[in-house]
Parts: sequence; structure tokens; C-alpha cells
Amino acid sequence: MADAQPKTAAPSLEAIRARLDAIDAQVLALIDERAGISREVAAAKAAAGEAGRFALRPGREAQLLRSLLARPRKDATASLIVRIWREIMSDSLSRQGPFHLAVYGGKAADHTVELARMRFGGAPKMITVTRPEDALAAARTPGGVAVMSLVSDMPWWGRLLAEPRLKIFTALPCLNAWGAPAALAIADVEVEPTGDDLTYWVTDAPGSAAHLEEALSRDGVAGDLIAEAGGLKLFALMGFYQADDQRLVRAPGRLSGVIGAASAPLDV
Repeated sequence: MADAQPKTAAPSLEAIRARLDAIDAQVLALIDERAGISREVAAAKAAAGEAGRFALRPGREAQLLRSLLARPRKDATASLIVRIWREIMSDSLSRQGPFHLAVYGGKAADHTVELARMRFGGAPKMITVTRPEDALAAARTPGGVAVMSLVSDMPWWGRLLAEPRLKIFTALPCLNAWGAPAALAIADVEVEPTGDDLTYWVTDAPGSAAHLEEALSRDGVAGDLIAEAGGLKLFALMGFYQADDQRLVRAPGRLSGVIGAASAPLDV
């Protein structure tokens, strides 16, 4: 009979802690190096005359996070990865130029503030406002982002039809695991397709959401109602649509239009 294989002794708690200390030191060194590179980027932009330009690239951020989430891993959850890299990216963004938040929470003020910090980290200065127009005014300033609750009696999203420079560029939260979309972020930025997107479309068309969704589907457009107030409906359409897409031009409603687009949830 073959000899029994000797059991490998489990590492001691002291050995595990020593390994964690070594890993923490390595992670800190890499984060510090990355922060230094962000300063180099800021210096290069200043030399190119772009010091005051808002550096936010929401499409690029979404693609980076999707790439990270697609990498092999054993124990790091999607939530952990997204929270860490959101903090890193927001800190980098704050080093490259102006960056600040104005949060309109409506009936869900505390939750909207929480979502804003989850999405944009602790680096940007944040204020809370009680009127949607004040948040949108902040978004018009250099580096300004408005975080707007969907839990509101005011159809603030309709204002964006008259503000072509301001666009919805992300939904909060960005993971299905964190719950359904409860707020949207708006800024004077270019929105770019990421390969898996939602387009935000407003209409004043009467009738039920089901009726409008059916009308859109007949023209090959899939979408869901996500907010309704003051006679206006806000839909999230599946895919990236341009404002002049003829399928939307033909859609119901006299006052309607695309007001932005964002990456679909990152954990789908």
C-alpha cells in the first residue's frame, strides 16, 4: 500500500498578515505611480493649451471597466473592482482640470448623494441643491456635473431638449447588483458609443407607456419608460441612437428628442 502523502501545514496567521502587508505596499506603490502619471497628463494638457478643458471621457471609462471585469479573477467581485477604479479615475480626472458635482435629489436626496459619491468618488467637490435648474446651471460651468434624481415630480429631463450642449452621460448606479437606475448624470461632454449603450429619449406623446413602447417596437426600437412627470416621458432606448435617427423622428410626440446616452450596466 502506498504511503500516505504528508499534509501541508496551513500558513500561520502571522504569515498571512505579512503577505497582506507586502501586497498593500505593492498596491500603494502602483497607485502612487498612477497618480504621478495623471499629473504628467495634466502638465502635457497645460502645455498644449488645454488646461481648462474638462477631461471627462465617460465612454472610455466604461470600456476600461468592462475590460477589467472581463479579466480572469477568483475572488474580486465586480462591486469591488468598480468602486476602486471609480475612485482612481475620479482622482485622476480632478488632477487634470476643473471637476465638481451639483446634486439634485428631489424626494430621494440622501440616496442621490450616496449614488453620486459611488460613481464619482471622493475627489470632486460636491454641493447639494434643491432645484433642478441650479444643478443644470452648475453643469454649464467648466468641469461641472449635475447628478439628478429620477424620483422627482419635476420633469427636469425635458429641459435638456433646449440645452443641446448638456447631455446625460451615465446612469447611477452602474451595476445591476446595486439596484435599478435611480439618478442620471449630465455634463457638457461628448457621449460616445461603447458597444453596449442606452439612449435617453424624451417625448410628450400621450397614452400609456405600453402603447408607446409598442409604437417604437414597430419601427425596430426597443425601450423602457424610466420616468414620467408633467406630461413628459423619459425612455431608455436599447442601443446608441443619433438625434436625427429617422425612427425617432417618426416616433409619437410633438415635443421629443434624444438627450444623451450612456453605457448599459457593466455587469450584464
